[in-house]
Amino acid sequence: MNLKLLTAISIASLTFLAGCNNAKPPATVANDVAAAQESAAVKVTEARKDASTEEAKAADKVNDKIEDLRSTEAKGAYDVALAKAEGAHKVALEKCESKSGDAQKKCKDMADSDFAAAKANSKAAELASKP
Repeated sequence: MNLKLLTAISIASLTFLAGCNNAKPPATVANDVAAAQESAAVKVTEARKDASTEEAKAADKVNDKIEDLRSTEAKGAYDVALAKAEGAHKVALEKCESKSGDAQKKCKDMADSDFAAAKANSKAAELASKP
């Protein structure tokens, strides 16, 4: 009895396995291909959208960094210009010491005026170069 059962199972298994390799009808294949193409197109569209979003985020980060760099450069240029103006002011004041009376006062006033103008120009240049 085990032999008959084993034989029947073997024949059924072979029949089943032989039927797995049969070709599908052309209409079924066409539908399957169309579905696979549509699925692939949807995935590509989603991937492009995701990539575009990520690129935009990265570009925003880069733009922020560029803006920070420009602000830092502007601040640095202002600091340098201010240091030069302060140095020129001190030198001018020291030169004024060689004069006396009203000439010395006018010289110091002129040095102070030049310093104020240089400081204002430096600040204007900083503000103009900031983003």
